Amino acid sequence: MTDIYQPRRARVAALLGEEGVGELLVTRGVNVRYLTGLASSNAAMLVRVDGSAVLATDSRYIETARRDIGGVEIVEARDVEATLVELAGRPAVEARDMSVARYRRLGGGDLPVTEGLVERVRVVKDDTEIEALRTACALTDQAFADVVATVAPGMTERRLARALEARMVELGADRPAFETIVASGPNGAVPHHVPGERPIERGDLVTMDFGALYGGYHADMTRTVAVGTAAGWQRELYDLVRAAQRAGRHALAPGAGLAEVDAAAREVIAAAGHAEHFGHGLGHGVGLEIHEDPFLRAAGTGRLDDRVPITVEPGVYLPGRGGVRIEDTLVTRVGGPELLTRTTKELLVL
Repeated sequence: MTDIYQPRRARVAALLGEEGVGELLVTRGVNVRYLTGLASSNAAMLVRVDGSAVLATDSRYIETARRDIGGVEIVEARDVEATLVELAGRPAVEARDMSVARYRRLGGGDLPVTEGLVERVRVVKDDTEIEALRTACALTDQAFADVVATVAPGMTERRLARALEARMVELGADRPAFETIVASGPNGAVPHHVPGERPIERGDLVTMDFGALYGGYHADMTRTVAVGTAAGWQRELYDLVRAAQRAGRHALAPGAGLAEVDAAAREVIAAAGHAEHFGHGLGHGVGLEIHEDPFLRAAGTGRLDDRVPITVEPGVYLPGRGGVRIEDTLVTRVGGPELLTRTTKELLVL
C-alpha cells in the first residue's frame, strides 16, 4: 500500500530548510494526523530537515501507532512534548498551538517559533484527501435530497437539524462535520443561528448549513429553500445571492488573489444596495478542519493554488425579515473549479 504520509513529511522538511529550521515540534493534533494518520488526544512528533521523524504517544495509542505507521521512529511517553524536546534539544514550535504556559515549561525563549508551517503544506490536497472530500460531499447531497422532502409547516428548526444529521450518519458519515444550522423566517437574518423550537411556517425562507464528516474530512454546504410559497422580495433576494455565488465560483482559479475572489461576489451584492447585509467572508478552506487556510475575505492576502478545496458562501441578511445563503464546496483546478456539492441551486419551493 502506498504511504501517503511520507511525501507530506517531505514537504514539511523542505519548508524547514527554507526557514532555516532543523527540527519542528508538531503538537497540533490535526497536524500530527495529517503527517502520520494517527488520530490521538495525546501525540506529538518531531519532523527533521533531513525528512526523518519521531512520533511520541502514550500507552492508549502506542500499539495502533506501531501497527499502522511506517517510516517513523515511535516513542512511548505520557508527556509527549517534553520527551521530544529532551530528545531534540531546541526544536521550533507551532505558534498557533503552543500556549505561553506550555512554551515556558518546554524551555521558553530557547525554542524558535514557526507560524502555520504544516498548515501551509496542508492547503494543497492530494488525491486521497480530495476523494475523501468527494465522498463527504456526496453524503451531504444525498442527506439533503432525502430530508428536504419532509420539510413542512410545523416542523421545528431543531427537528430539521437533527434529521439532517441523523441521515448523514445513516448514509455512512463518521458524524456531522459541525453543528448544523437551520434558520427559518426572521432567524435567517442571523448567519450562525442556533436551531431552536421555532416551528417553520408557510412563507418562510429556511437556510440549512450542514455537512458530513468522512475519513476525517469535512463537507460544507448551505441551501436556502422556501416553504409553501415565495414572495417577490424573497425571490429577488435569492436570485441576487445566487448571482453573487456564481460570480465567486467562476473567480476561483489557481493564481487568483483571495481578496479578488471575495470581491467578485461582494461587488454583485453591493451593486444591488446590500453591501451592509453581507458582513462575513466569502469562503474558507476545508479538509481535516471545517475552517482552515485559505480564507476568502476582503482583507485576504495571498493567492490560490491548484487543488485547494474551498467554499464559496455569500449571503444577504435582512434583520427582522430573513436571509439567504448559498454555499458549495469546490476544488480549484487549472481548467476551472471542480464542484463537490452538487445539489441544485434553483430555488426550491416545498
